[in-house]
Formats: sequence, C-alpha cells, structure tokens
Amino acid sequence: MIDPERESALRRAIEELYFGYRAFTALPDRILARRGLGRTHHRILYFVCREPGLSVGELLATLRVTKQATNRPLRELQAAGLLAVSVDAEDRRVRRLSPTAAGHELEAQLSGAQMQLLESVFSESGERAEHGFLEVISRLHADGEERPA
Repeated sequence: MIDPERESALRRAIEELYFGYRAFTALPDRILARRGLGRTHHRILYFVCREPGLSVGELLATLRVTKQATNRPLRELQAAGLLAVSVDAEDRRVRRLSPTAAGHELEAQLSGAQMQLLESVFSESGERAEHGFLEVISRLHADGEERPA
C-alpha cells in the first residue's frame, strides 16, 4: 500500500509524464497527420535513419513489436517513397530497410522539432535537470523491460 501523500506525488508524476509526452509529440503528430501517417511510422523512420540497412528483424527487436504490427506501416512508408526495402546480399530471406532522401527529410523535420523542444527545456532547466531526466527515463525503460506486464 502506498502512503497517501506519496500517492499524490506519484499521480502528479504520471500526469506530468502524460502531458509532457503529449507536448513532445504534438508537432510531429500534426506533420504526420498531413501525410496520413502516425507515430509508428515516425518510430520506424527514426530507427531506420539512425541505422540505414537495418533488417526488418533488427527493427522488430529494437521496437519490441511483432512483424504483424509493422507490416502495414512499412508498406505505407515504402509506398509513400520514404523507405526503401532491399534483399540482403548474403541471405535473400532478410529484408534491409533504408530511408530515401524524402524519408531522411521527413525524419529530420519530425525529430528536429522534438530536439528543439528538448534543447529549449534542457537549456532552461539546467544540466542537472537534463541528467536527472535522462536517468529517470532510462530507468523506466530498463525496469519496464525487466518486469513482465
């Protein structure tokens, strides 16, 4: 049982995380919506742009999703001319993903908006706050993967 005073602080943290994430995704969501795309498309583009030539299997492992969850978004990104899919030179069963020039441009616009927001907040909050934020987010990520749902 959580102490009522502690519960209040934890609920505030939940709300701040929720509203912070909403602000973090607001501009990219609008840009994506104009193209009929969503956050899954952005996540895929983000990781493919960070590592061109990533295999579909590697992408699935990174995102911790099923092949079924990415099948449609991958096809849509390819049809929109944002993602190129090629067969691996050594194993023809493996598909490699690379961003097109348009895919790079869109990802830079989406992530650029998010980086500008983070830069603004971090510069206002100070280095200590930035390190604290990164520590908390890293712990959430690590703990969430260790704990079964």
